[in-house]
Amino acid sequence: MSDGRLSVFKTYKLYVGGKFPRSESGRVYEVTDSKGKWLANAPRSSRKDARDAVVAARKAFGGWSGATAYNRGQILYRIAEMLEGRRDQFVREVAEAEGLSKSKATAVVDAAVDRWVWYAGWTDKIAQIVGGANPVAGPFLNLSTPEPTGVVTVLAPQKSSFLGLVSVLAPVIAAGNTAVVVASEGSPLPALSLGEVLATSDLPGGVVNILSGRTAEIAAPLASHQDVNGIDLTGADADLAKELEIAAADNLKRVRRSPVARHDPEKEAHGAAHPQAVDGDDWSADPGTHRLTAFLETKTVWHPTGALGVSGSSY
Repeated sequence: MSDGRLSVFKTYKLYVGGKFPRSESGRVYEVTDSKGKWLANAPRSSRKDARDAVVAARKAFGGWSGATAYNRGQILYRIAEMLEGRRDQFVREVAEAEGLSKSKATAVVDAAVDRWVWYAGWTDKIAQIVGGANPVAGPFLNLSTPEPTGVVTVLAPQKSSFLGLVSVLAPVIAAGNTAVVVASEGSPLPALSLGEVLATSDLPGGVVNILSGRTAEIAAPLASHQDVNGIDLTGADADLAKELEIAAADNLKRVRRSPVARHDPEKEAHGAAHPQAVDGDDWSADPGTHRLTAFLETKTVWHPTGALGVSGSSY
């Protein structure tokens, strides 16, 4: 092969409805590594792209939420399998995006794969943890069961471009929701590559939709969208989070706000920087179940059992 061969540069695209469109606006922006070196051009999503992603997520919601929890777990495990097969690619992209050594980037990617496996195992168990029979007075059975909220917008962490992304996305879809993800603004390439994995992992098109671009520009129409049922503000700074919460209140969206996306007057008085796009979680820690339950609704059913007397129940 000739030494003068030109490399084929990868064209990064959005992932919407199981397909890979360019931004409707045709805009792109430069993505650089931690040292300012150009890596690629990423699509800069528009309001129209955001609306298209919501339409795709809503269309996919019925089938995904109606699938058995066991089947959803199988598909999440398949995602982990496919990621494992493309491990080297993600190690390179994470190292470039976050300025990590190869060994540290490898640890991050391995943790992300393990995180998919973790949530795959929870799909058919979370209902037993948060649901159950409730004690009531009277001849009734009272049962509570969790149901997915619907279409959830996920603002991915700004600094943890891959492990943080997986940590906020996987529990949303594990619980039966569909997602519109806004990737890290400065490091969107691992997220866009994740779309290629999802497309070949038996995940139905539209369950996850991935947008890149300016977080504030994309998040605003999603927060006010009437067909979005929840929003995770992990990737928003304090000022943006406040604006999005106000917009989300219009149709009573469920809102999960990152702990760091709040002003801390005491810390700021001592010269601490404003919490601008800072990740508020330790992504390497045990994830627990709090993100699984953040976008679940509880449905309670009452069922008569008949008369209850001294001799016992009568049906």
